[in-house]
Amino acid sequence: MTRVKRGLQVKKRHKKLLKATRGYKLGRSKLFKQAKQAWLRAGQHAYRDRRAKKRDFRRLWIVQLNAAVRSHHLNYRDFIHGLDKLELKLNRKVLAELALKNPEEFAKIVGKVKVALVKS
Repeated sequence: MTRVKRGLQVKKRHKKLLKATRGYKLGRSKLFKQAKQAWLRAGQHAYRDRRAKKRDFRRLWIVQLNAAVRSHHLNYRDFIHGLDKLELKLNRKVLAELALKNPEEFAKIVGKVKVALVKS
């Protein structure tokens, strides 16, 4: 059986990983073993935080909506309940953006919600 020399493949693999870890501090960008550990850990954090980002933004939108709705003498819980009664299918992201960038339109929506809450 012929002999297989693996140096080229190892060097290629090492270079690929070291390129991915450029910018990491100290040995994490220069030494293969430390770089691999740092790269794996970074991947774990990235995976976790892609999911955490969704939670964080939803919390932010709820806080913004609550602040905007309170200026119209209503609270967040009643506002969302009124939207459900009206069957308005606007998500929190759109509502928070409306509240910040287009307060007149948001005021109209809040007015409709108030009317729907009074009727029930």
